[in-house]
Amino acid sequence: MTITACVFDAYGTLFDVAAAAREAAAEPDAGVLAEVWPKLAEDWRRKQLEYSWLLAVTGDHMDFWQVTQRGLEWAMEASGISDPALHERLLALYWQLSAYPEVPSMLQALREAGMQTAILSNGSPEMLAGAVQSAGIGGLLDDVLSVESVGVFKPHRSVYDLVGQRFGCAPEAVLFVSSNGWDAGAAAGYGFQTAWVNRAGQPMDRLPWQPAHVLNDLTRIPELARSL
Repeated sequence: MTITACVFDAYGTLFDVAAAAREAAAEPDAGVLAEVWPKLAEDWRRKQLEYSWLLAVTGDHMDFWQVTQRGLEWAMEASGISDPALHERLLALYWQLSAYPEVPSMLQALREAGMQTAILSNGSPEMLAGAVQSAGIGGLLDDVLSVESVGVFKPHRSVYDLVGQRFGCAPEAVLFVSSNGWDAGAAAGYGFQTAWVNRAGQPMDRLPWQPAHVLNDLTRIPELARSL
């Protein structure tokens, strides 16, 4: 079936989740962060995801901004950093994460090919609006879909249902793109065509489902979408 919609995870896929820690570490008063920022960024992201999975499994929920703050608190403590001002600075930077360099031209190419484009993310609507505005890509997206409308995090099937509800298309007419192997795998199990953007060269997750395509970045997404 021809692809009619390309749907993207946000954090780590379109937006660089390490950018907040990296940019704060480059500031004049960075202190110890200048040395430990890669570990802090990795721990922050890992706890962010772990907390979202635990909440989904238990049936509890808090919005992704709360999850993000709690993940950062854990990461800072793990790095031996107790600095309220730095905590607030890192959170402020998270609202304006940089998009990866290829994102604008990739989205433009999809739009020129007549495909609909959207974000499907764990992020809260406010967080996503801030990131989209900061990256200047709002005009290249047909919609930004947040799990807050269903009250559960990915990979719950009700989250993937949001795409069909919004665009009125069958799952196989959707190319879903994520930098998270588990997300791309779960989306494949749901029925989407899937691409895993494996920027870090990680092994494939051992899950019942696997993404059909693995890419190093987003550059080839328009070509892939046209070929399916």
